[in-house]
Amino acid sequence: MNGDGKQDGSSAPDEVWEAFLRTSAGSAGDAPKEPSARAREAAARLRTEPAEPAPWRAPTSSPVDPVRPRRRKGWYAAGFVAALALLVVAVDPGGVIGWSDGPDGTATPLARETARPEQAPPAADEDGRATLAEPFRGSPAARWASGTAGITVPAAKATGWMTEAEVGRALTATRDFLAASGLDPAVLRGARPEKAIALMNPHQKDVADFVAAALSTPGEEHDPLMLFSRFDPAQARLVGDEVRTRGRLSYREGKLGAVEVTADVTYVYPVAPAGGGDEVVRVIVRRETVMSWDDPSKVATEKGTFTLLSYKLDMTNGGCGASTGFFRPTFGGGASDTGTDGGRVVDPYDRTGPVADGGDGGDDGGCGTATRS
Repeated sequence: MNGDGKQDGSSAPDEVWEAFLRTSAGSAGDAPKEPSARAREAAARLRTEPAEPAPWRAPTSSPVDPVRPRRRKGWYAAGFVAALALLVVAVDPGGVIGWSDGPDGTATPLARETARPEQAPPAADEDGRATLAEPFRGSPAARWASGTAGITVPAAKATGWMTEAEVGRALTATRDFLAASGLDPAVLRGARPEKAIALMNPHQKDVADFVAAALSTPGEEHDPLMLFSRFDPAQARLVGDEVRTRGRLSYREGKLGAVEVTADVTYVYPVAPAGGGDEVVRVIVRRETVMSWDDPSKVATEKGTFTLLSYKLDMTNGGCGASTGFFRPTFGGGASDTGTDGGRVVDPYDRTGPVADGGDGGDDGGCGTATRS
């Protein structure tokens, strides 16, 4: 109560309160109850202020060893029905549901690959044939990202002789090499991969000699497809402007404190006959490339270039036998369903294991059977 004999402004006047007490004493069951000061203040605030939305909780969240070449492996694509029969993939229900199309009929995008997968992608619809309008239809690549977006680059941290920022630049340059060697439209049409070559250590003589010979006179011992994706424009044309990719980079400290980066990437190229027509086939290429970003004070190198340590290649429907320097897909259903690789079959979309090591040097000329394309 204040000095005038009245209660503070948060309470009712004395005469009103006394009337209320008299009424209550008379056992009036419907008598109103005196609201508290806090309740009256809250009511007044609600009348004068707009309600605020409930807060949203964010989710928590050197001398260098000579390069080790690897024999390429070729695979023919078997018929689609045979592929479904041959392909045996253990898929949990969640994986099957994840493969389903979205509400608008488009394939649900696949999460980035951050580690080696434990199982191959499930089989797609039997009716999913590639077309000029939908060149990835019926393929796991329908859910893959395009270009470099499908290549996962890990977070950089200081490693070997490099700071965190330098490792980040090395990883970016590695991805640039993959783009220049396997995604550049001009290179895919047979042009010389100048941007990719510019990222390779010019002091690594064995590799420089290999690249020069492979691009000028390709053959069994010098196959440019080991490093670069190229099609003969007189034989095949790319369909659309997308190449789907799936893969990742990883790195560790190598010899003499170098940063050793491994790139394991699968590329899917839809192509059609150069002369026209609506037949679409897919050439599937998986490369595993290991490169060393060396300390210039310890190894003869140039700033911004890497030393090639090893490379492997698997390809489906890219041609078998002697190298011509270009992928040569087969059209018209003329590819054999069996090859000379002991009847072995392979799923070109299976990334659960490393690229098979076919031994050192050259092209063995053998072809197995791919279960799908």
